[in-house]
Amino acid sequence: MDLYDLAFFLSTMWVGPFWFAMLFYPDHEKTHSALSGPWFFLGPIIIWWVLMASNPQALIDFGMDSMDPSSVLAGLADLLATRGGAAAAWAHFVAGDIVVTRWMWKRCLERGTERWVSAVSVFFGVMLMPVGVAVHLALVRENAD
Repeated sequence: MDLYDLAFFLSTMWVGPFWFAMLFYPDHEKTHSALSGPWFFLGPIIIWWVLMASNPQALIDFGMDSMDPSSVLAGLADLLATRGGAAAAWAHFVAGDIVVTRWMWKRCLERGTERWVSAVSVFFGVMLMPVGVAVHLALVRENAD
């Protein structure tokens, strides 16, 4: 297992416990405690920084490509087509997914939504975040009262 495999694995496994806590124990004190600080997303962010530091030339090349608007997409495609670029993108994705999922979880709790609505929002928040957000916004109203 190389650095990129390890980064992919660790960033995925990092968010798992937080996701499971929101999904299966949304009202538990330990869930609230675990999600009250930055730890739920900090792991993938640190992994992203490690990956970026391991190949700074890739970031410099992407920055240079970004100077010309006609080559930004090609530069991004070149970066993402590498194992390091894919691993970094994955860490970025899961960090964003867990942040948005936490927002939906908290919003469900604040609005007293039905358990199934919260579970669907949280499940898709990590699995297919755009779907999770769409479902959440469609199903969660201001107050259940």
